[in-house]
Amino acid sequence: MRDILVLYYSQHGATAELARLIARGIESVAGCQARLRTVPKVSTVCEAVAADIPAEGAPYVEKQDLAECIGLALGSPTRFGNMAAALKYFIDGTSGEWMAGALSGKPACVFTSSASLHGGQESTLLSMMIPLLHHGMLIVGLPYSEPQLAATQTGGTPYGVSHVAGVQNDRPLSEDERKLAIAQGKRLAEAALKLAAERA
Repeated sequence: MRDILVLYYSQHGATAELARLIARGIESVAGCQARLRTVPKVSTVCEAVAADIPAEGAPYVEKQDLAECIGLALGSPTRFGNMAAALKYFIDGTSGEWMAGALSGKPACVFTSSASLHGGQESTLLSMMIPLLHHGMLIVGLPYSEPQLAATQTGGTPYGVSHVAGVQNDRPLSEDERKLAIAQGKRLAEAALKLAAERA
């Protein structure tokens, strides 16, 4: 089995739910398994330290997860049209992996959730791609051959799956969002296996 890293930060659970659906799509492809990982919150208190193991959900990511994966799905809630600070903080610390080429030539996709339909989802997804491109990753989007992409009245973009959570974070994932997340995971896994075979 080849691992694909699903790395995300989620504060209210919507991005975590997208991550689990992407993982389901990954694991629908024979020979692939999803490795779900998250990052700790960034604290404004300098002395604050997160526990080594989260109280719930996925384990915290380690740098070796990047080297060991054959692909990466990166997810974050939208924060003023950009990824959350916690995820950016982790990525900013991957210069060693960048110099070693740990992610170079591997495929990646991105996903997000925001409070409103026009809350900056697409700019968040595009900005998440930038460090991945610097790492030499190959971006895998969502094609319009996925019928939900053209029909959705909620989240979903060709840049990556998205979710509209509502201002109170009380909207569940729509059926279109769920199907697009699974499709994105499957597409990433298929690309990752092909690229890994070429590198072998």
